[in-house]
Amino acid sequence: MFRKEEKKALTRLAVLSIGWPAGLDRFYDGKTRDGIFSILGWLLVFGSILLFSPCPSALQEGGGLAEIPSPNPLVIVPLAFGAYGAFLILRKGFRLLRQFETAED
Repeated sequence: MFRKEEKKALTRLAVLSIGWPAGLDRFYDGKTRDGIFSILGWLLVFGSILLFSPCPSALQEGGGLAEIPSPNPLVIVPLAFGAYGAFLILRKGFRLLRQFETAED
């Protein structure tokens, strides 16, 4: 069916696609410290997006909808880190796909 290199590449790709926010691919590779940093990094990105994004109250005392406040310009920083993290995930995914494709017979 599949050779050892192909099985390894598919397993790593499955772990990457399912558990990237929890750093499961790092834990699977035996890099516990990198996995913990991955979890902390994604928590920091998502937490700061929630912190910096505008959150209007649904209803005012008068019963009307509240005005949407202007977005905080600092939200660009966690969005940039999130985009960079997504780029790294895609790059690793394509590297694993190439590894599967070029596995020796």
